[in-house]
Amino acid sequence: MISSVRGEVLSVGLDHVVVEVGGVGLAVQATPATLATLRRGEQTRLHTALVVREDSLTLFGFAEEDARELFGLLQTVSGIGPRLALATLAVLEPDKLRAALVEGNITVLTQVPGIGRKGAERLSLELRDKVTALGGPADAPVVTAPGALRGEVVEALAGLGFPAKQAEQAVDKVLSEGDGHTTASVLRAALAALGRKR
Repeated sequence: MISSVRGEVLSVGLDHVVVEVGGVGLAVQATPATLATLRRGEQTRLHTALVVREDSLTLFGFAEEDARELFGLLQTVSGIGPRLALATLAVLEPDKLRAALVEGNITVLTQVPGIGRKGAERLSLELRDKVTALGGPADAPVVTAPGALRGEVVEALAGLGFPAKQAEQAVDKVLSEGDGHTTASVLRAALAALGRKR
């Protein structure tokens, strides 16, 4: 299995990044939070999982090893494939997902498009003990300075096709609602706000 890739970022798309590894450009599917940390021309290292199908080989990448572990764990549940597992991690950051599974919080789990009440109950039932055994991340999330963070998230939203002014307004609103934000948390909240406006 390809457990990580390191190289230059050639391009960042809406749902994937192309990383050059040994002269080969690898397309890696990723969540918006992971994609927001990547810049074209910069070096990156992603924790990856290779999903093999009869007609395809798909690489999924994560900024944190913790997220990759959860990605694999989610797919052990019947009805959860790699796309839905990735969507789950796009909506819920690892700590929040882990807490929801342990507590059996159906409301949080059903926020993920494609997961209904029965699916959420099954996820919690099957993964509660496994998630507890997996443990949490060793490090707390890195909190970026507000100015730099604002620029990063606005740029990421613009890259996803949102008008710059609309993106700036959404980010400013999220940043005004407290401190201790990470790039991933601000991007997620801004995406949710912009999604409601559409």
